[in-house]
Amino acid sequence: MKRLAILLLALGLVLAACNSSSDDTTTTTAAADSGTTETTAAPPEATGSLLATVQGRGTLNCGVNDAVPGFGFTDAEGNFSGFDVDYCRAVAAAVLGDAEAVTYRPLTAQQRFTALQSGEIDVLIRNTTFTSSRDGREGATFLTTTFYDGQGMMVYADSGITSIDDMANLSVCVLSGTTTELNLAARFGDTPFTPLTFDANDQLQAAFVAGQCDGWTSDKSQLAGVRSNFAESEGGPEALVILDETFSKEPLGPVVADGDTQWAQVINWVVLATIQGEEWDLTSADVASYDGDDAAIRRFLGLEIETDDGTSVFDPGLGLPPDFATQVISQVGNYGEIFDRNVGPDTALGLSRGVNALWTDGGLLYAPPYR
Repeated sequence: MKRLAILLLALGLVLAACNSSSDDTTTTTAAADSGTTETTAAPPEATGSLLATVQGRGTLNCGVNDAVPGFGFTDAEGNFSGFDVDYCRAVAAAVLGDAEAVTYRPLTAQQRFTALQSGEIDVLIRNTTFTSSRDGREGATFLTTTFYDGQGMMVYADSGITSIDDMANLSVCVLSGTTTELNLAARFGDTPFTPLTFDANDQLQAAFVAGQCDGWTSDKSQLAGVRSNFAESEGGPEALVILDETFSKEPLGPVVADGDTQWAQVINWVVLATIQGEEWDLTSADVASYDGDDAAIRRFLGLEIETDDGTSVFDPGLGLPPDFATQVISQVGNYGEIFDRNVGPDTALGLSRGVNALWTDGGLLYAPPYR
């Protein structure tokens, strides 16, 4: 009778396992040495519903920086501006038809991936470097690069430091939880130095101003932003110099949570629309009034095109309105406009396009065909 009972129990467990839905199952494994068991919940199926959620909510939750002039910054009145902020606005223009329908969530480097994974934000557009480990371990999908950057070093102009090789036995301020830490250690190698780590830019800047560190390392774009806004009481921008050397590759761009292909495609094509818009010389001033007969441009802008069966409006199946590119460019601008307005030669940052030029001008920016 005991054997029969054991047999029936085993049979019942097998049948239960066979009848369980794969969405609700858990995997139980015996710990080989301890005799205990560990239960791991099966990951939920991706619903692909974030686009509908954002549209139903009527606002985009965008994770940004608020302390880097030119990229993500808040003024005394709490207004957000910058290159990354404009890409939040571009997504809102495409998805909601209103570039101002954005709720900005300022995040530190330590907070950003947690906020993305928890659903606190819909997209992270916050000077975040695309790396293999982040792509693989953070539950994150990195999308089209918006800004190709590289790490550098900033020092006081009167420090006598002209290269990183002059910084042996000195201290360097660096943000924790960033690729910057690893790059810094790799660059110094066997050369002794003291890294001082901080969780936020304001803490780091206070330490730098107080003389706790001899150099400040970060992406060169971020250093340029900080330098442009350096207080006159501390000597103003002229008190600082960014060394010539660039010692890493830092491709920066939007990031979304894994598991929602449609949402990733939406963000991707918003970025690509700004690049293609510049290539075709479509600007915020004239895109909405385009009445030319170039079929490729008309397709891109959601205008009627001639076909063998009459006229039609092209729909690539992204889940966006056919005129989303028109909304993005008319409300926010093409890539060149976004760059020049926030970080270009005529701004306080004074950055040149460099590798962030279009492919037709020798740069790295290239949009796939919209067809």
